[in-house]
Amino acid sequence: MYEPINAIVIMGVAGSGKSAVARALEVRAGVRLIEGDAFHPDRNIQKMSAGQPLTDKDRASWLRALAKELQRANAAGEHPILTCSALKRSYRDGLRHAFAGVAFVYLQLSPVAAAERMARRRGHFMPASLLDSQFADLEEPLDEPLTLVLDGNLSVGELASAIHQWWQHHAPA
Repeated sequence: MYEPINAIVIMGVAGSGKSAVARALEVRAGVRLIEGDAFHPDRNIQKMSAGQPLTDKDRASWLRALAKELQRANAAGEHPILTCSALKRSYRDGLRHAFAGVAFVYLQLSPVAAAERMARRRGHFMPASLLDSQFADLEEPLDEPLTLVLDGNLSVGELASAIHQWWQHHAPA
């Protein structure tokens, strides 16, 4: 018997494809997408735009806002997809504590591949210069419950398909 998944967090460093994969999964699964970047307070966006990495303290209010949004979705009977870097286990554990049945899909990508993608990305407040700080903070979720690790080099379609299939095996009652 599988543990039911009530929400999925697509996680990884900047440039890993979280938003693209989540949008594809949103269409495939017919569920609501919560774009984590939209919940950053202005001071975090200003700091990142200036090339300054966020600290745990900076991320705390953002993570609380995401947890509250997951709780609102749960109260509305939704099973959403959330994009969130969720770089540290403590961040993931906070989301797990706030929302029962939250699962994580880690889009694993090398620093070189992430940098190449960041160099092509336009119009995002997160500069490529912060990628090193993301990899420094990253605690890969390799042995955590309800976590799927996927090769971030796969196509968006392949990733969305793999996630959707995994999610169906863990469908809530």
